[in-house]
Amino acid sequence: MSQMQTQSQKILVTGATGTVGRQVVAELLARGHVVRALTRDAAAAGLPAGVEVVQGDLTEPDSLAPALEGVTGLHLITFGGAYFAPLETGPRILELARAAGVRRVTVLHGGGPSPLEDAVRADDGVDWTVLMPVEFMANALEWADGIVASDEVREPFVSRLSAMVHEGDIGAVAAVALTEEGHGGREYVITGPELLTVGDKVDAIAAARGRDITLVELTEEQAVAQWRAAGHPEDVIGFLLEAYGDTPEVGRTVVDTVEKVTGRPARTFARWAAEHAGAFKA
Repeated sequence: MSQMQTQSQKILVTGATGTVGRQVVAELLARGHVVRALTRDAAAAGLPAGVEVVQGDLTEPDSLAPALEGVTGLHLITFGGAYFAPLETGPRILELARAAGVRRVTVLHGGGPSPLEDAVRADDGVDWTVLMPVEFMANALEWADGIVASDEVREPFVSRLSAMVHEGDIGAVAAVALTEEGHGGREYVITGPELLTVGDKVDAIAAARGRDITLVELTEEQAVAQWRAAGHPEDVIGFLLEAYGDTPEVGRTVVDTVEKVTGRPARTFARWAAEHAGAFKA
């Protein structure tokens, strides 16, 4: 159970403009902490007032040294640079972090093994927590154009099950792990509170926007053609076929990490849909 944190801490969030990074920033601010956000393009960050935005690049770890001054917690991503290549700079980043007095590190799992996550797990000088969210609710925004244009969602494997998680809940778990005791050496699988089919998600979006949506089930071949037309590379298409056609057990199993860590239940997809209803309206 989350303990009330009385003392404000300064936390450095890398990947702060990403889907999860923005939520980590928002949650830390809501909890009264000082947030410093690292980005490669400070002018384009668009982060909330009160966030100290600093320029730096995880592929050039020494650029982080000034940003780490006075910081007690560090949130890391596993990819960096202009092309989102797996970061090889983990050992140096952690060396700088320890020297600066950082006590807690969270790392957002990138979907598979990565050199940075390996470096974090091997580091006994900080309390590290690996965040392993399943499918993001925000992935449903990929349907927005089709819904706005034709009131349709066109997907294969419509009966597949997902324990998809509200990205705000990933931010909440990260914020607790970065500022409170008891989360070191932990790997947290983070899910939503329910299992959903594609139809369940479509129904929730339709209810939120107040207009029906037709779900069109595609064959595997039609789906591949649609993904190619959308410009997805072949390796991404292969990943989607595997993830949707045979969702791994972890992606379709609800766990209570959000409630255990934050003290409140995980947010539902209906709530997410209500928050984003505008994206699905003409």
